[in-house]
Amino acid sequence: MRKISVLNWVSIDGFIAGIHGETDWFPWDNEIEDFYEQRQNKADTVIYGRETYEVMSQYWSDETLTASDRPSFVNFMNNTPKIVFSKSLANAVWNNTKIVREVNKRDIEYLKCGQGSDILIYGSGTIVSQLSKLKLIDEYALMVYPVVLGSGKPLFPNISDRIKLDLITTKRYSCGSNLHTYRPYN
Repeated sequence: MRKISVLNWVSIDGFIAGIHGETDWFPWDNEIEDFYEQRQNKADTVIYGRETYEVMSQYWSDETLTASDRPSFVNFMNNTPKIVFSKSLANAVWNNTKIVREVNKRDIEYLKCGQGSDILIYGSGTIVSQLSKLKLIDEYALMVYPVVLGSGKPLFPNISDRIKLDLITTKRYSCGSNLHTYRPYN
């Protein structure tokens, strides 16, 4: 069975982006890139919410990507099948994208039972919350950076019930980030 993994950076006060979507507070270096590349090598589908999709599609489909962008990232981001959950997105401009209007538990369970590798979720706090409520996320790989943003876009918006997680691994990176990998308690 395919696994759905959340792969996000997060501030210590629980935000995945600043109030205006800014992510300049998170360090990005070769060590972090290596980790992301290893995770991408185990996946063949990416899930996004509309806001994250629009930011990512604008950045990764830009022909002016710098030499610092690893070719493997550019290839993965542009060629991997993407699912964007959105009620308002009119059309998908980024290649290999399917728009899905509603989060439907049965459809996602069917996707997980299908052929293929892992499914990643980047950003997309609203989708993370919806799938968490439905108990469809198998793993949370959270790259925690020691900064307090004070406000912003939370990792888990609109969660009213507890979701208990089991810490599986931790790893400290030289840039100050700490990777915490969790699985939901069943």
